[in-house]
Amino acid sequence: MPPFVIRPATSTDTATVADFNLRIAAETEDTSLDRDLVTRGVEALLTNASRGRYYVACAGQEIVGQIMHTREWSDWRNGDVWWIQSVYVRRDHRRRGVFRMLHDHLKTLARADPGVVGLRLYVDADNRVAQTTYERLGMTAARYRIMEDLFAPDAGPAE
Repeated sequence: MPPFVIRPATSTDTATVADFNLRIAAETEDTSLDRDLVTRGVEALLTNASRGRYYVACAGQEIVGQIMHTREWSDWRNGDVWWIQSVYVRRDHRRRGVFRMLHDHLKTLARADPGVVGLRLYVDADNRVAQTTYERLGMTAARYRIMEDLFAPDAGPAE
């Protein structure tokens, strides 16, 4: 039996997924996020699979890691690119293959879907540990640089 079981996240996982997302922001960007806003964002994705999916890694009944993907339409490739996001593994389970299992699971799902043409993710330019991990999984540096124009969150849902 594998040490971890990967399964789709459900609405009962909302609090854990939201908590993991808060930890990601704190650990990788030294940023504090609004718990209520993040919780609503997690719920919005969990209730609308067209936005993407969360998958969780479990040790027994305990969630120890997560991965999310969202979709981007590529007219150049006539298919969806899945963006890997919200990757988190609890500190006490790091370096034990949790992320590899999550990534492999997502990649298997993507390859099995004829509408998916690839996987992408963004990683902090200074995070060499993460970059090395992604390279070991077969990912390569893209020629693109991410630009953004983020707006302040409001109380309403995104439509």
